[in-house]
Amino acid sequence: MGALAMGGMSVAGLDAVTIDAYGTLLRLVDPVPTLVDVLAERGVRRSPDVVLAGFQAEAAYYVPRVAEGEDEAGLTKLRRDSAGVFLETVAADLDADEFAPVYVGAMRFEQIEGSTKALERLRALGLELAVVANWDLSLRERLQEAGLAHFFSVVVHAARKPAPDGLLRALSLVGVSPQRALHIGDADTDEAAARVAGMRFERAPLPDAVARLR
Repeated sequence: MGALAMGGMSVAGLDAVTIDAYGTLLRLVDPVPTLVDVLAERGVRRSPDVVLAGFQAEAAYYVPRVAEGEDEAGLTKLRRDSAGVFLETVAADLDADEFAPVYVGAMRFEQIEGSTKALERLRALGLELAVVANWDLSLRERLQEAGLAHFFSVVVHAARKPAPDGLLRALSLVGVSPQRALHIGDADTDEAAARVAGMRFERAPLPDAVARLR
């Protein structure tokens, strides 16, 4: 079955909702000011524009490799290598192993406006909720920091969307068939994964998607 748009879909047709994380539940707080400061503390003074370029280079390296951080060993290596990309780009002669936790500490995520109320409504409707995201092992920790983790019975990281495996794993864990589930996300990879999994799909913003449930 292909992914189906909600379009006022009845909640009676659903038992579970899976939700993407970045761009749907969470957004990154601008890390550049913090990175400028932590570099300066180590004797490396760089302009915000240079630091932004370093962050963008690191993100371009990290995003396609996020699944490598699916366990502790992989996450440690991915963070070290990513920090190394940042340091090389900003021409900072610092040790990547030492700087990696500092770099990660500069990355703060906050919930996107309206997320809590939308999740409260889904829970009030009696639906099972799961997060399925192309994120590293730190996903649950990030959800906890944003005050959202308690809404979810299942959190699947390293989902490798657009492959459907992460979505199907989440549904298996909550005991719901794809035909009785909806996935909400902000990216084409979310829609493609839902389509292959046989789930309904609705594109973020999350509050708008939830508001269309009847």
